[in-house]
Amino acid sequence: MSRLIRTFAALAALGLAMGCASAPGGDEASVVHRAPRDAAPAQSPFWVDPASPAAQQIELWNRQGRTADAESLKLIADQPAALWPAGEDPGTIVRSATSSAAADGRTTLFVAYDIPHRDCGQHSAGGADDASAYRTWIGRFADALADSKALVILEPDAVAHIVDGCTPGEYHAEREQLLSEAIVRLKQQPNTKVYLDAGNPAWIEEPGKLVEPLRRAGIARADGFALNVSNFQTDAVTKKYGVQLSGDLGGKHFVIDSSRNGNGPLSGARGEAWCNPPGRALGTRPTTETGESVLDAYLWIKRPGESDGECRGGPAAGQWWPEYALGLARNTKS
Repeated sequence: MSRLIRTFAALAALGLAMGCASAPGGDEASVVHRAPRDAAPAQSPFWVDPASPAAQQIELWNRQGRTADAESLKLIADQPAALWPAGEDPGTIVRSATSSAAADGRTTLFVAYDIPHRDCGQHSAGGADDASAYRTWIGRFADALADSKALVILEPDAVAHIVDGCTPGEYHAEREQLLSEAIVRLKQQPNTKVYLDAGNPAWIEEPGKLVEPLRRAGIARADGFALNVSNFQTDAVTKKYGVQLSGDLGGKHFVIDSSRNGNGPLSGARGEAWCNPPGRALGTRPTTETGESVLDAYLWIKRPGESDGECRGGPAAGQWWPEYALGLARNTKS
């Protein structure tokens, strides 16, 4: 499994000015303070990034006369998706986004993704150099949130990689301690909700295996857990799994990443079926109307159109891939 490294794609090659500043393990970009073309949907309390890669791609394609493709891409650009702040100091992007969201009365979605020994050296390898650096990074992240309304998905893969053994055993105790501390630190911000990542149903097939690692990682102090981040498992399968895990955790709530699961996972694929699979579609639009008491929201945690890694012709993990984004939009049924 792997996840995004970068918050924003480097669109300079497309001739789009994003104000990016590169940093080890990721790219950062300032959020442009301008009104989005369309507000977030009425049923969603979450902020739409008006300077997202999809929004800028639409501007480029309209200038190039690709108006039909630009119109299709609005299915992505007009929906709220999480930001993945990167670099040694995530504060700039966090403050800029929350300021813009506050003007709209919306909640900003974030992913905190900088745990040491991240992704077991795979596509999204990197993260903080050590425990001390991680504590500093989380502290800066939390400070930047201040009293803004925010929802933070904490460390995709971190717990599941403990369970599947990908993360070496000598790092387990430290990782669980860092996650527990991160939850406490983020929850010091009065309007921040925190959901600790718990993988997906196709990864750790028995949810009971996650229970003790999640407890050691401080799930009791979090608002809940997150499922299906950057993956393609269907809403129905993921909800069933989440309800079972919630019961094992005493009724803990959860959220689901529905950004790219409209057609479910790629069947019959060998190898990295999760990495830029063809024929996928956008899933349930972000909403807190879920019809399930312990399911708090469907969210777009993975930013649709950003690559999973250098597979199937894709760019590096986290890089914007416009043609893949267009495929997601065209394959979406509604």
